[in-house]
Amino acid sequence: MKKLVATAPRVAELAEYEDRAIERDEVLVKVEFAAPKHGTELADFRGTTPFIDGKFDDEWKIFREREPEEPRGIEFGDLPIGNMFVGTILEKGADVTEYEIGDRVCSYGPIRETEIVKAVNNYKLRKMPAGASAKNAVCYDPAQFALAAIRDANVRTGDNVVVIGLGAIGQLAIQLAKKSGAHTVIGVDPIKKRRTIAGKYGADFCLDSLSCDAGLEIKRLTDKMGADVIIETSGNVHALQAALKGLAYGGTLAYVAFAKPFPAGLWLGQEAHYNYGKIIFSRACSEPNPEYPRWCRKRIEDVCWELLMSGYLNCEEIIDPVIPFAKSAEGFSRYVDREPENSIKLGVDFS
Repeated sequence: MKKLVATAPRVAELAEYEDRAIERDEVLVKVEFAAPKHGTELADFRGTTPFIDGKFDDEWKIFREREPEEPRGIEFGDLPIGNMFVGTILEKGADVTEYEIGDRVCSYGPIRETEIVKAVNNYKLRKMPAGASAKNAVCYDPAQFALAAIRDANVRTGDNVVVIGLGAIGQLAIQLAKKSGAHTVIGVDPIKKRRTIAGKYGADFCLDSLSCDAGLEIKRLTDKMGADVIIETSGNVHALQAALKGLAYGGTLAYVAFAKPFPAGLWLGQEAHYNYGKIIFSRACSEPNPEYPRWCRKRIEDVCWELLMSGYLNCEEIIDPVIPFAKSAEGFSRYVDREPENSIKLGVDFS
């Protein structure tokens, strides 16, 4: 059997492996469909993540350098690639009572032919309803960050909402904003295919950030008022500058992107200084949730799973392109790393 791994920065390969015997509280799943992340996982793959030489100190809430004798946060050679999978249970341990052989399930895991998953007291191992879409299921993770951004920014009926960066998180934020009653929803992305799909699923207007002054156009489309809410998912310094320009006085910017260090060019002495904007660094998995104890990570996940499995959210065109597992090393390197303009969220088919 084979699995997708990074053997060096920006080098993906299929490597052979053998499964160990499952424990009493585990199941063995034969994978049928999978997907990687295009944000944080790409930073790992490129070797640019701050977690290689740094670590987040939960007590002080700051990043610290790892000590020389500590293992690095990312080690290449057998580094797994992948985020979500869908498959069928082949074996179950003696203590597993909530799942049966033959159940179709979805969970977190790398891209490989089989997965061994804890199946006792693990709500993240989700049962798939009959006929449910695998493409919707593997958007379980980005949907959580889209929902968190909508909630963190307090999107309300009648608001003007802008989403910058129309990858999977941005596309789902477009759908959620429109379904939440936003009056005008504007998508911003330089990639035509992404703008087209956003327009089909809720965006009233879509702007090409390379061919216009996006901040100014947002003001024009909202009768000079600007956006009540802007959700920024791209991590691009020019996108942040445009967001600050297009934000309404007193508006909220939900910053979702896992950004790299910014080059020179971010100028906070312009609109940001004058327009009393609020920036919220939105992250679905930070605990405690801002609305704890009513909201927590599990509640966000439960809600997203229901929205995806019911078809309330539609991810059929977000998963694009879909490639066979045999070509996943080449496909990940091409569509996620080298040519992201040719994909939204990569799907891997094992059939």
